Amino acid sequence: MTTTLLKNMSWKNFVKSKEGTNLVIIPTGAFEVYGPHLPLGSDALVAVKIAELVAIKTKAIVGPLMEVGDSSMLDDFPGTITIRPESFKNYLWDIMTSLKKWGFTDFLFVNNHVGNVPIIDQLSRDLERDENMRCAQIDYWRFVQTLDEGIVETEFPHAHASEAGTAILRYLYPEYCDMSLITDEPPTSSDKFPDVIKYPKYGDLSKSGTIGHATAGTPEKGKELVERSVNRIVQFLEESWGYSAEDR
Repeated sequence: MTTTLLKNMSWKNFVKSKEGTNLVIIPTGAFEVYGPHLPLGSDALVAVKIAELVAIKTKAIVGPLMEVGDSSMLDDFPGTITIRPESFKNYLWDIMTSLKKWGFTDFLFVNNHVGNVPIIDQLSRDLERDENMRCAQIDYWRFVQTLDEGIVETEFPHAHASEAGTAILRYLYPEYCDMSLITDEPPTSSDKFPDVIKYPKYGDLSKSGTIGHATAGTPEKGKELVERSVNRIVQFLEESWGYSAEDR
């Protein structure tokens, strides 16, 4: 059975697959509350699935999943796991260094946790000091906001575990969604000083772990959002980096 996941390849199969590509996709996520109805690993689950769908359509291999990030803001919810940013950075750098050793020159990060964004930015700039290397990052939950026209319907569709996130999880992983626990929880207060960076605990913003209208998130909406996002990423890889889906 053909696989795009490096972890599922023997070293012989890896060598054969690597002959056709210099592109590796690294999925990164988090291990945190994502509403009462969605799994704690939602960010990581979506990241690896999007990476796989993109890899199927391009000459790519999916590298190791970075499953846990800095979720200290949310650690007042049971089950949340967090690692220090410096630990994440060092671990990911070692992965990138190993992948570079095996001949990868193009690194695409499919990242589903906002806390990972600046760390990946730093590492990408460090890697690109080598002029032969290219890096790009898909900040997925923000990325999909640019592709939702005609799909989402609620006022806060991209808030935490809201319409869009629920829709995508229900489409990709319906077996992990407990719809008996789903709840809507719009923002309880407005921010009078959005221009000031603040550091609230998540439990002060939401009692359920949801912010927004999760019940509006249907699998049908999720399917459309996933397909649009995968197609857009593939378009970038084809037009900017020269990876043709037809060559797979």
